[in-house]
Amino acid sequence: MSSNHRFCIAPMMQCTDIHDRYLFRLITKRSFLYTEMVTTGAIIHGRCLEQLNFNSEIEHPVAVQLGGSDPYDLAECAKICSNLGYDEINLNVGCPSERVQKGSFGACLMQDPELVNDCIKAMQEVVSIPITVKCRIGVNERDDVDFLNNFVSKIINPKLKTLIVHARVAILKGLTPRQNRQIPPLKYENVYQLVTEFPELEIVINGGIKDIDESIQHLDKVDGVMLGRSPYDNPMIVSNVDSRIFNDSDMGKDRKMILSQYLDYCLAQASRGQPYSSTLKHIFGLNRGLKNAKSFRRLILKTIQEKNLETTKDELISMV
Repeated sequence: MSSNHRFCIAPMMQCTDIHDRYLFRLITKRSFLYTEMVTTGAIIHGRCLEQLNFNSEIEHPVAVQLGGSDPYDLAECAKICSNLGYDEINLNVGCPSERVQKGSFGACLMQDPELVNDCIKAMQEVVSIPITVKCRIGVNERDDVDFLNNFVSKIINPKLKTLIVHARVAILKGLTPRQNRQIPPLKYENVYQLVTEFPELEIVINGGIKDIDESIQHLDKVDGVMLGRSPYDNPMIVSNVDSRIFNDSDMGKDRKMILSQYLDYCLAQASRGQPYSSTLKHIFGLNRGLKNAKSFRRLILKTIQEKNLETTKDELISMV
């Protein structure tokens, strides 16, 4: 299957906001980007309209991830997001946090595939852009292939083309979201077998993938890969994604140029009232592995505190 999901950067709360996505678009033009999860309640009650903004000139392809479990609310939010110009709407069926569970969505929805099916169809009926699902391989003690296959068989329909699967079980009690990304063992084979079991689906694998070399190994078994923490902590690892994954020309190998362009963006955002704490936090890892990385991070913190990017811009660029 020819896929524009061959390489994706995962939705991450308090990370993949509009500014972080702008930074990634200075490095890779082909990676599929995702927003942070936005809840239906926040959208319907107007508490996060700014969170739905995106840089339409450069961000495509970009998807919005929704969190919710009421089909009517999801349909209303899907219409809003479609009208804003997103390329895809992704339903979160994988987040294990207790806050999300209290809202009866996220990973706990894997225990109610019929409701997930209703949610998917409600959105598909009101928008023409693709609806996709991001889930885990299972919930609590159910991390077996039968559980996963049963879940997928009950949510699949002719319009559902893409399934993104984090290759760990979600433990709903006793583990924090961070621990849920680290403690449950990775079971990549559970995701691999979906390709054979559901050949009509585009299967994207997520969880514990560190770099492009590992991504390419997974692409022998699945249609796409999704990386999260590793590119956020070290954005330059995706600088050759366009050539190695998509057989296209790379656009973002010059750190100094990337940083210069991004700092110009930060200055422009500051003139519109955006605090440096929102924009500069995304570049802490931009010189990961270089000898002066610690000094670079200290200068970023000082710049945020003193609000003096005009003064420190050239020094920051000299350090990458």
